[in-house]
Amino acid sequence: MAEAGQSKAFAPKEPPKLNPPKDTPLSLSHLAKCDGNTPSYPTYVAIKGTVFDVSGNTAYAPEGAYHIFAGKDPSRALALSSLKAEDCRSDWEDLADKEKQVLNDWFTFFSKRYNIVGQVRS
Repeated sequence: MAEAGQSKAFAPKEPPKLNPPKDTPLSLSHLAKCDGNTPSYPTYVAIKGTVFDVSGNTAYAPEGAYHIFAGKDPSRALALSSLKAEDCRSDWEDLADKEKQVLNDWFTFFSKRYNIVGQVRS
């Protein structure tokens, strides 16, 4: 029963129509180009290696409050609720359970709002 409540807790008021998730492999160098600074590229944010297309949200655009996350996998920063550049990294496995839950909540939040366009591959 708690899972259903949690699902609703992160659902947007008006759910967007999302495409089926893609498993397209994306390199870190390609992800870095998707930082909102190049109009010919979309704006992506990865969480735990899953890449979300956040192009329509101005918060991730160059002047946006969350632009620091664009073109990166900022899993650690999201788990820590940090906007520090040094925390915008993909490693999160060593964090406390509480922080891992925060990261999982962010993943759920993104997955209900943005299309999954691929997976980061090294």
